[in-house]
Amino acid sequence: MNIREDGYYLDATAGRGGHIAALLACLGPKGRILALDRDPQAVAYVASRFHDDARITVQHARFSELARYLQPGDCLDGILFDFGVSSPQLDEAQRGFSFLRDGPLDMRMNPDAGISAAQWLETAEKNEIRDILKRLGEERHAGRIAAAIVREREAAPIATTSRLASLIDAAVPMRGREKGKHPATRSFQAIRIHINAELEEIADVLPQALQALCTGGRLLTICFHSLEDRIVKRFMRHAARGEELPPGIPVRGGNRGQTLRIIGKPLKASPQEVDLNPRSRSAILRVAERLPVEAAA
Repeated sequence: MNIREDGYYLDATAGRGGHIAALLACLGPKGRILALDRDPQAVAYVASRFHDDARITVQHARFSELARYLQPGDCLDGILFDFGVSSPQLDEAQRGFSFLRDGPLDMRMNPDAGISAAQWLETAEKNEIRDILKRLGEERHAGRIAAAIVREREAAPIATTSRLASLIDAAVPMRGREKGKHPATRSFQAIRIHINAELEEIADVLPQALQALCTGGRLLTICFHSLEDRIVKRFMRHAARGEELPPGIPVRGGNRGQTLRIIGKPLKASPQEVDLNPRSRSAILRVAERLPVEAAA
């Protein structure tokens, strides 16, 4: 992140404050951090954890709302996004994110907004469920699973994680299973992404983040699956290329209007880190730096 002691930074996915603590350790007394999270439990935890540090401001908000929380003239020296679900959300059965723990089938990152996964499954058409599982979970057996959901909900509402996982398990043929992966993995991912509009959030926030960065400020994204990473990769590549002009146009250089410079190659967790934190095994960190306005002109 190339941290400056007096810089202004955004942790757009505050979680339980691990990244915030690392940032604070690098900041001087004039440094500032803005932290956002859509999960009210995360906001309460972070506010309590850092309550005696005046350098941090915590807001309950989706990261796609970041522009609302910047003052006129503000720019950020660094922005960090840690996309996807957090470990506390996965580990708490009541949140309904994991098929490993029986609980209400909720899956909302903000339990006070929108509809739960159970409510959506109760009313969604079979074709809609199939399309979501296929598009957001890349589930090969989406049709079978969608049909099973519609059939089973006629008998009783699908209200718990264990019931959904069980009917998916029964719907997926043994020959079509991925080795070492529960057959409900992709469907739970797809439903969660849909309920929280996660990909739309990413697409909405990246242009805002670019506008909010100071010259030389860095944009960091941590993605955990290909759907997230594809959006980030395309955005960064487009901003780094700038406007592609047709051959023969009398302008110096083939491109102009570049707004980002990609820093290094994507980073993955080391084997040592994966041993300590198995959930980091699929994480990909991308870094890009905001170019001067003249370069974007």
